[in-house]
Amino acid sequence: MNSTAPVYNSAEVLYASTDFSQLNWFELQWASWYLWIGNPVIATGLMSFLLHEIVYFGRCVPWIIIDAIPYFNKWKLQPNKLPSAQEQWECTKLVLYSHFTIELPMIWFFHPMAEAFGMSTWEVPFPSWQVFLPQVALFFVFEDMFHFFAHQALHWGPLYKHIHKIHHKYSAPFGLAAEYAHPAEVAILGTGTIGGPLLYCAFRHDLHIMTVYIWITLRLFQAVDAHSGYDFPWSLQHILPFWSGAEHHDFHHMAFVNNFSTSFRWCDWFFGTDDKYRTYRKRVTEMKKLNMTSEEFTAMEKKILAEAEADGLKAEAAAEAYQYGSKQKTA
Repeated sequence: MNSTAPVYNSAEVLYASTDFSQLNWFELQWASWYLWIGNPVIATGLMSFLLHEIVYFGRCVPWIIIDAIPYFNKWKLQPNKLPSAQEQWECTKLVLYSHFTIELPMIWFFHPMAEAFGMSTWEVPFPSWQVFLPQVALFFVFEDMFHFFAHQALHWGPLYKHIHKIHHKYSAPFGLAAEYAHPAEVAILGTGTIGGPLLYCAFRHDLHIMTVYIWITLRLFQAVDAHSGYDFPWSLQHILPFWSGAEHHDFHHMAFVNNFSTSFRWCDWFFGTDDKYRTYRKRVTEMKKLNMTSEEFTAMEKKILAEAEADGLKAEAAAEAYQYGSKQKTA
């Protein structure tokens, strides 16, 4: 079904060959939504955008609460930098602007394009977990590689100065800042998120949009959590060592260089774009082995953080000062 699909108002037409007695509760609600809206194109577009907004801001709320509770500060990666209410509000305004001007059109037109390649939307029942799990895993790998190269490109002088600099406003990121970016950056990096499903549809023609929704939900969780600024003992990177997480991405915001990937650490390790990060982590690890008081440890930790941030400011200044025809240095 594509964007020229007619309006269907009855189960006899839209779900004429569907046995409702074989559907689970969630599948029944899915069908009810499409029957209530009447037009599959409008129903899918509305559901897709609502899902994005509910998941994104819903995942941000716990981090806003955590930032407001001093108890959690001991797990804050940059404990001396907590976002103020004003910063969070300014961040939210730009995020909403990008959502409605850039992401809404991308979300709205994604499914007609994907349906042209064979994606299912209103159809039930849903695919089994044995079907959608490998698809979601593939989307994670594709997005991570796309993001790695696109993100590095955004650190090139002119692109950084005019586009990516906005996202680096916060050297200590927080959940809401995951999609705090220039509209052009939102479009560029968003291509990696929807590009995987589109390419999969083009080659396989057997994707259901429910799988895409699972992928988008997990991707938003990953993005918000990576910008949370917290490293808990139970954080996913301590369970899956190849997972990036906040501890990995926080260094990128603090030091400007290294760690360009999103979900995994593979690309940064393979291309050597985590050398400064590894040196930084080694220093912290060695420091923990020393017989220090908590006050001494805190003072030394602040010193290491300050050095990393100072190097980051130099690298950022070099990127901004880049001139066409000159060689960019990122310290």
